[in-house]
Amino acid sequence: MDEQQLPQLLEEVKEAVKAAGREVMQYQGGRNESWEKGKDDPVTLADLAADKLLRERLLALCPECGWQSEETVDDQTRLDKEWVWVVDPLDGTKEFLEQIPEFAIAVGLVHKGMPQLGVVYNPATMEMIAGAEGAPVTYMGGEAGVSDQRFRAAATVAVSSSEYKRGEFDEVAATMHLRPIGSVAYKLALVAAGQVDVFYTLTPRSEWDICAGVYLVQVAGGRATEKDSSEVVFNKPEGKTRSLVAANPDLHHQLLEALADMPLSPDLRA
Repeated sequence: MDEQQLPQLLEEVKEAVKAAGREVMQYQGGRNESWEKGKDDPVTLADLAADKLLRERLLALCPECGWQSEETVDDQTRLDKEWVWVVDPLDGTKEFLEQIPEFAIAVGLVHKGMPQLGVVYNPATMEMIAGAEGAPVTYMGGEAGVSDQRFRAAATVAVSSSEYKRGEFDEVAATMHLRPIGSVAYKLALVAAGQVDVFYTLTPRSEWDICAGVYLVQVAGGRATEKDSSEVVFNKPEGKTRSLVAANPDLHHQLLEALADMPLSPDLRA
C-alpha cells in the first residue's frame, strides 16, 4: 500500500460502505434473526451480511492488508501486517433492532498502529463522514471540522444511555448538555463533523468501535486520546482501548482536567 493512493482508495471504500449500508437496510423491519454473543451484545443476520460484503470488497482493494472486524473470528495474523482494516460492519445493533436511526458502518485503515483513513456511514440517515491522509474530512459531501465551542457550559456531549445510567457522566452533567446517541462510531463521527462537541467514555472499547472515528476527529482538527492523554494505538493483541476523550483541543484539555480523578469503569464484556 502506497500512502499516495489513499485519497483514491477513500472513494472506493466509501462505495463499499454504501453497498454495505444498502445490505443492512434490507434486513430492517423484515426477516432478521438476532441472538446474543454475550451479555447485552446482540448480533443479527444484517451484521454478518455487511461483514461478508466488506471483507470481500476491502480485501480486494488491499489484498496485503490484515483484517480486524467485530464479526470475524480474530486469528491475530493481523499483528504481522503493516496495514490493517479495522471494521465494525454494524455498530449500534441494539438501535438497529429497535429501528432507532443511530447505527453506523465504520471502516478504518491502520498503518503500523496509526489510522490513516476513516469512513463512518449511517445508512438510515445517509450521513457519511469520511477522510484519509491527503484528503479532507467531509460530512455529507462538504468539508467538515470539529466545533469551535470553547465553553464547557455550552458544549454538547454525545453520551451512551447505559453509561449515563451507571453514573459515568455525573461529573459533567451539571456543566454540559448531554445528548444520548447509539453507535460509538457515529458519536465520534459527529464530533469530527462539528455536529456535537464532545465524546468521552471511561469504559473499555473495542478498536473497531472507535478506529474510524478517532482518525476523523484528529484530522478534523480535534484531539482523541486516552483519559491520561496518551495516544490511542490500534492493532493491539487485545484489540481494545481503555478510555477515550474526543473534542476540539480546548474542550479536550478541559475534559482531561475534569476527568483526572474519575475512576475507569470495568470491562463489562471481558
